Amino acid sequence: MSDTPHAGLLGAALILGVDSSTQSTKVEARRLDTGAVVARGSAPHPPTWPPVSEQDPRVWCDALVAACTSLPADVRSAVVAISVGGQQHGLVLLDGEGEPVRPAKLWNDTTSAPQADALVAALSAARWAEAVGTVPVPAITITKLAWVAEHEPSALTRTARVMLPHDYLTWRLTGEHVTDRGDASGTGWYDSVSDTVREDLLDLALTGVAGWSGALPRVLGPSDVAGQLTPGAAAALDLPVGVVVGPGTGDNMAAALGLGLASGDVAISLGTSGTAFAVSATPTRDPSGAVAGFASASGEYLPLVCTLNATKVTDAVARWLGVDAAGLAELALATVDDPGEVVVVPYFDGERTPNRPDARGSVVGLTPSTGREQLALAAHDGVLCGLLDGADALAAVGASTGGRLFLVGGGARSAAYRQRLADLSGRPVVVPEAEEAVATGAALQAAVIATGESSADIAVRWHLGAGITVDPVTDARARRGDYTAAIT
Repeated sequence: MSDTPHAGLLGAALILGVDSSTQSTKVEARRLDTGAVVARGSAPHPPTWPPVSEQDPRVWCDALVAACTSLPADVRSAVVAISVGGQQHGLVLLDGEGEPVRPAKLWNDTTSAPQADALVAALSAARWAEAVGTVPVPAITITKLAWVAEHEPSALTRTARVMLPHDYLTWRLTGEHVTDRGDASGTGWYDSVSDTVREDLLDLALTGVAGWSGALPRVLGPSDVAGQLTPGAAAALDLPVGVVVGPGTGDNMAAALGLGLASGDVAISLGTSGTAFAVSATPTRDPSGAVAGFASASGEYLPLVCTLNATKVTDAVARWLGVDAAGLAELALATVDDPGEVVVVPYFDGERTPNRPDARGSVVGLTPSTGREQLALAAHDGVLCGLLDGADALAAVGASTGGRLFLVGGGARSAAYRQRLADLSGRPVVVPEAEEAVATGAALQAAVIATGESSADIAVRWHLGAGITVDPVTDARARRGDYTAAIT
């Protein structure tokens, strides 16, 4: 599928930003000079269902080819740089021929919960937080490596390269086995403060595995070039030979770039998962594990809270009520002055924050007078209250959160999510004009590589972060207490 919102390139140089998510690959072509979007393309990935959430990484390449070749020919011929923002934490294992030894375990695969518990017990949560900024939960890559070590050790003895999803795509584009500090900071074996791989933590995860020789990717800086498109990749994507490839990064790091986040700004992203994150000049360490102390793609830090359940919750409730997402939003907004007592606890696929991998969703507070409108409102509120708790956790570990509040991701298109975030937080909410923050951030990174300019300067020139502002219309902050009571 392609979309061409702006016609007529007039010979402008273009860059491509790639968003390879759990659900699909999206590409966004922008003018290098103004940042204006000239075309978009997308292609789906096979669906996954936790607790076992796996994909063959080769389908990501197929989707990238389909999305890219759907762009108009004059767009493809003007591309000078490309960069990839990819779903974080996935474990990709390749053999010596470059073929996957097993499907990639994705971030929302929760089967490694026992391994996460064992790793924390072996070292303590405080020591993990101090070592790499994160406490292992099933989402973190090192727990998935430990799961493979325990259940499929023969796969590891055949592994020659270990990658994250964005690394795999960069490798297929360039032939270079590289990553960036942002995505690497979510593995559980890389310390972004000292820029070192913690071999001792890898050894802890790989206890009992003989013959392990998997090579980790080289970590690139924010403005380092990963390489150029190989002739084969250029031909498959129908892009010019010599297109330069950026280091890429994780999806949340790319989204921060795409928003032009400044210190103090907070972003809440609603997609398959939900995230709350902020840019910080200093690293954060949270022994509770609620806040992951990630690095940013711009050389700073990106403390982040992630929930497993976001728009999937409202999609499910919409299906129960026989409406689509827009219809559910309309129902919800019709009863903001009469929410009733019903609360939706949104742990439909277990939960990452709080760390409850075996939890399930619930609906509490039902009475004979509960209406479908109130259930619709409670579904939106349950998702948002969990993420606002996350934003509070960011502040609790020292991140500055007094700046602008952004709402991004697919859920940002929902009128109910927009308004309820403002009402529940008591703050104005900025919904950026750029709908695809991850692809936009990847495009900005490609522009940095192509021009040598700073990401901050390009963000200003492209007017990133501009959008509509949604103000609170009712004070719903007390509603968060109902959610807190329901989950404790």
